[in-house]
Amino acid sequence: MEFSARQTVIIAVLVLFLGKFLTKRISVLKEFNIPEPVSGGMLASLCFSLIYVLFDYSISFSLMQRDVLLVVFFTTIGLNAKFSTLIEGGKSLVILLILAICYLFLQNLTGIGATLFTDLPQATGVLGGSVSLSGGHGTAIAWAPSFESQFGVINAAEIGIACATFGLVLGGVIGGPIAKYLIKKHKLTSTSKVQLSVGIKNEKQQQISVDSVLTLLLVLSIAVGLGLNLHELLASMGVMLPIFVPCLFAGILLTNTIPMLFKNVTWVSQTPTLALVSDLSLGLFLAMSLMSLQLWALVDLAGPILLILLAQLLLTLSFSIFVVFRLLGKNYDAAIITSGYAGLALGATPTAIANMTAVTKKYGASPKAFIIVPLVGAFFIDISNAVIIQTMLNWVS
Repeated sequence: MEFSARQTVIIAVLVLFLGKFLTKRISVLKEFNIPEPVSGGMLASLCFSLIYVLFDYSISFSLMQRDVLLVVFFTTIGLNAKFSTLIEGGKSLVILLILAICYLFLQNLTGIGATLFTDLPQATGVLGGSVSLSGGHGTAIAWAPSFESQFGVINAAEIGIACATFGLVLGGVIGGPIAKYLIKKHKLTSTSKVQLSVGIKNEKQQQISVDSVLTLLLVLSIAVGLGLNLHELLASMGVMLPIFVPCLFAGILLTNTIPMLFKNVTWVSQTPTLALVSDLSLGLFLAMSLMSLQLWALVDLAGPILLILLAQLLLTLSFSIFVVFRLLGKNYDAAIITSGYAGLALGATPTAIANMTAVTKKYGASPKAFIIVPLVGAFFIDISNAVIIQTMLNWVS
């Protein structure tokens, strides 16, 4: 059975409500800041997989609107990114970028090391390293043919998708507990007084009007339009980036020019309306991504993949807590960035943002984190990863 776009949205909303219900009723989910789309999406995916196992009935979804939500979400992040905050966090951005690039090497070396205990080719360690984890599903699918034809990795696409899938889940689960541990241990508190970058901490106290929604709709449409044109321009120059990256930069451009040119304009940055749309688009994107996982397709590869993922999980935990947090200054912003980086290293940028959103809703805003992590995860990592993947493959060939 394949659900249409409309039906997929309906199910995604129900899954998101399910996640909210679970978070309210299961204290451990709330205590460790597990994102609501992760808990609801995983339970839905397990239920759909059970239907397949028991009744041999496959369920699939129309996911075109999921990609639209991703573009909208990153555009809202750009609209919240003021140069003043970016300059303030410039040092942290450089540190995190250097650490993230170094980690790509460590991630691949860890994957290669894990393959020594299996019958898999060493190149599989790279596939189960930065290709599928830091790179995500798209990178794994793109590189799979090369792994099969050049390095003899059988079922490369399935292995890459499996690692990316489990990494997405693990990345969404460990970020909250990491932040809680760091915040409690070091007695950290938020010093920011601004509106949350994503989500609303106390919805009953927020004012959202028709005018604010219309203004945001207008600005979002313009920003996405600029982003799409920028994407076409870059593509014509041979620079290929995911569509959401130019849209992110279009949002940054608008939010740092329009308020300066038009002093009397009430801009959308740091408003409850923008935070609400960010939260909504991110939540629905993750709900659709997780509920559509076909877990039954990964069973045959479970043993070797779990070994690789266990090694990667331990590496991510150790690197995040003992390296990233410490080098970023061991303060509240560092704790939030660390929770996001853990999601980024194992899953994807939306997972990282979901981790930080869940934590900041509980402990307070961190605008610096919501600029630094998306820039590193959505732009710099993709470029660096492509070079490092090829370097590691040359090494194991």
